[in-house]
Amino acid sequence: MNLIFSVWRAMPRLCCVALAVLGASVARADGMVPDTSVVIVNEADGEATVSVTNTDNKMALLHVTLENIPEDTDTLLFVTPPLTRVEASKSQLVRFILQTQAPLKTQRLKRVIFEGMPAQRDPAKAGHAQVGVTVRQNLPVIIHPKGLAPNRTPWLGLEWTLKADQLSVHNPTPYVVRLAQELQLLPGNASAMLPRTYLLPGETLTVTANGARAGATTVRLQPATVYGFAVAPHDAPITL
Repeated sequence: MNLIFSVWRAMPRLCCVALAVLGASVARADGMVPDTSVVIVNEADGEATVSVTNTDNKMALLHVTLENIPEDTDTLLFVTPPLTRVEASKSQLVRFILQTQAPLKTQRLKRVIFEGMPAQRDPAKAGHAQVGVTVRQNLPVIIHPKGLAPNRTPWLGLEWTLKADQLSVHNPTPYVVRLAQELQLLPGNASAMLPRTYLLPGETLTVTANGARAGATTVRLQPATVYGFAVAPHDAPITL
């Protein structure tokens, strides 16, 4: 159940984009529902907590799993409890505890899966085949370094270059930047597609801009807040 974000009407191209930025999930259906769309762990605090509610009408097991993104496989967190029983309509606090060997210099990105699993079979259906259904909530986890000021508009720090039909974007900032994959080059009708919905600190991505012209001077992107919600489109200059 991916969260579909409403995209600014001034951009018909991007209105078709399902802006499930980093795959955050919504708390709309039965199952284990966290009270946030993004888990933020501040290094200064050493941990963070998330309340997860069992919105189903039956007791279930809450299974919490941390996942690394392909670009960052360091083990920086552990969760407790990883498996616990949650009664119907009740909540469970889940702790995310930081375990770093050295101070962080940039934001780091991980993922967490909250999964509700049926704790037992229905005795009324004994002797019949029963299929258990689990509901997953897959959220991003952002680890924020101690001493780093919050930044509500990290996409303003991105640097864009265009050589022939190759569009590159570099993130020189210490922040994780979230944005939709589809880009527009202006003036003209050229477009490009990023391979994913985030850029890590220090990272550079290069993609082919279909229909790119030498006169393109601007990239129109659809940024998202740290919690994954789309904001107004941003036009960034292309530098030589």
